Amino acid sequence: MKPILLSWQFWALASAAFAALTAIFAKIGVENVGSDFATFIRTIVILAVLAAILAVTRQFQALSSISGRSYTFLILSGMATGGSWICYFRALKLGDAARVAPIDKLSVVLVAIFGVIFLGEHLSLPNWAGVALIAAGAVLVAYKG
Repeated sequence: MKPILLSWQFWALASAAFAALTAIFAKIGVENVGSDFATFIRTIVILAVLAAILAVTRQFQALSSISGRSYTFLILSGMATGGSWICYFRALKLGDAARVAPIDKLSVVLVAIFGVIFLGEHLSLPNWAGVALIAAGAVLVAYKG
């Protein structure tokens, strides 16, 4: 049996828990702060934490060891992350965390669709049913009725 720390499921659930805390902490944090400035502070904290992790675990790599293709897609990923964070913090500034977060999680639906279109991944009928349920669930949770 695989140790739990080597399981993608463990790390995915940990990610979900941290994402949930992000929404709660950010909603409180943007109360009297501009959303873009709040995103800037969050980014500085992330940079510092990641630098410490890389230093402690000795995972720094020579920049020359990374291919141009990897750089291109990591830069695009960073730009998409920045765009996501800016939009997310603005949404939190304007709306309830319990409604903003589910709509943000429609990214799960988009990842499934984009994975099929751009990465050639294949989803079965039950997988597509799950994607549809996630979409419906996000809309229902965000609905203010």
